[in-house]
Amino acid sequence: MRAGNLLVGNAENAAALEMTLVGGAFEFETSAVIALTGSDFGAGLPLWSPMEVKTGQTIRCGATRSGARCYLSVRGGIGVPQVMGSSSVHVMTGVGGHALRAGDVLPIGQAAIRRPRAPARGAPEYNSGGRLRITPAPQADWFAADWYRGGYVVSEESNRMGLRLRGPMIPSPGGHMLTEGVPLGAIQVPPDGQPIILFVEHQTTGGYPKPGNVISADFCRLGQLRPRDEVHFELISLEQALTALQEQEKWLYAL
Repeated sequence: MRAGNLLVGNAENAAALEMTLVGGAFEFETSAVIALTGSDFGAGLPLWSPMEVKTGQTIRCGATRSGARCYLSVRGGIGVPQVMGSSSVHVMTGVGGHALRAGDVLPIGQAAIRRPRAPARGAPEYNSGGRLRITPAPQADWFAADWYRGGYVVSEESNRMGLRLRGPMIPSPGGHMLTEGVPLGAIQVPPDGQPIILFVEHQTTGGYPKPGNVISADFCRLGQLRPRDEVHFELISLEQALTALQEQEKWLYAL
C-alpha cells in the first residue's frame, strides 16, 4: 500500500483500497491516476506502475493468483473520515474506516504531495508460501534450538487476527506464564503445539509462549499468505533483520 501511494504521488499513509483474495470492479466518475500493487489478480492491468484512467472507465480486478492481497491507490487518496487517526477498518469489531459494499461512492481526497513516479524497479514477487525470516522471541530458550526447522501449511481457519499453521508439533513447555504484550508477527505456541502467527488485528496481550517473531521486512510476505500455502521459518539475527528493513525502506523511498 505504501508503494502504491508513493507511485501516484500521495503521502505514503493515504487511504487506499485493499482487496483480499477476490477483486472488484471500480467505475471512475472522473479521470484519475491510479496504481495497483501487491498480488497479481490476472486482469491484464499493469502492476507497480502509475496509470491514467478516463472518466467513465471501469477497472476490474479478478481473483488473486500470486498472493492474498492487492491494493488500489488513487492519486489524492480515498477521501473517507478518520477514526482515531486512521482510515482503516477493524473488521472483527467494525470500528472505523469503510468496509466497501456494492454501489458505494467514494470521493477522491487531497493526499497528493508530489508528482507520480516511474514504474517500480525490482518489485517484490509473491509466490505461493515460502520463507519467513524470524528472530528469537522472549521465550525462545523455553524451546528446542531447532524448533523452527519444520515446514507448515496455512490453515483455512486463519483470519486477520492470526494465521494458524499446521505441521510438525512444537513441544510447548508446561506450566503457566504471565500474560504479556504481543506484537505483530509474534509466533505463539498453544498447548496443541501448532503455531499461530499474530496478524494485523491481533490481540494486545497473550499468555502463550513465543519462541520467535517474524521480522518487519517480511510483514509484506506474511500479508500475502493464503490458505494451504506452505511456510518455512529461517532464524536470523537482529542485525540481519535491521539490514533487511533498511534495504526495504531504501527501495520504497527510491520509487
